[in-house]
Amino acid sequence: MEEVFKHTFKAMRKRLDEQRAEGRRLWQQRLGTASEFCRAVVSNGFLSEEQMQRAAQRYRLGASRDGGVIFWQIDECDQLRDGKIMHYRPDCHRDHDRKPTWAAYLLRKAGQLPQDWNTDHCLFGLHLLETQGQGGGSPIAVVEAEKTAVIMSEVKPEYVWLATGGKTELNVAKLRPLEGRRIILFPDTDADGQTYRDWYDVAEAASDVFGHPVTVSSLLEQRATPAQKAAKIDLVDLLFPKP
Repeated sequence: MEEVFKHTFKAMRKRLDEQRAEGRRLWQQRLGTASEFCRAVVSNGFLSEEQMQRAAQRYRLGASRDGGVIFWQIDECDQLRDGKIMHYRPDCHRDHDRKPTWAAYLLRKAGQLPQDWNTDHCLFGLHLLETQGQGGGSPIAVVEAEKTAVIMSEVKPEYVWLATGGKTELNVAKLRPLEGRRIILFPDTDADGQTYRDWYDVAEAASDVFGHPVTVSSLLEQRATPAQKAAKIDLVDLLFPKP
């Protein structure tokens, strides 16, 4: 029986190593700042060219052939899960006429990825935990949008900025790799405060599971004007208000 377990474990380890190596090849092929997103971040004054280069390397940002940005989802074990391809307008807001596309779906469809590729989605930026070591390092800040995490990583580098990729994408399971770390959630605001309440509920549940508090920042709820709440602003909108 022991030999069976050893063989099974060895086979699983080999498969994970192969997926890790293939994932590294995929994101390295597309690595760069040639996307509409990176150009818009700089042209709108959110980051300098140098800051954008650093942030792109930090998050391993990619660029699709048609100018979309690829927000790769790479987990805490440095294993590529998937990549969200998104398009941005020159004003650095999403182009809602072009729906996000998942890279793994396109690659499987083209026969460039095996059908059993692990596409369980994780927090964007989770690979940054590997560089800090288990249980140590900077506090973790979790926001909704990948754009926000990328920009805030240069504006407030004392935090490790991660993103859920959507306000309903936050759950205890996705926070699990952060257990033992200081975690602060920064929900976007809205007219009735529903997002804040939803994220607060997740934080309470995660606190119970982890045995340590998960904090929810009320910064936006306190500082945003009624008009800003109606516009559902995030941290970047608060720090870089439109003239």
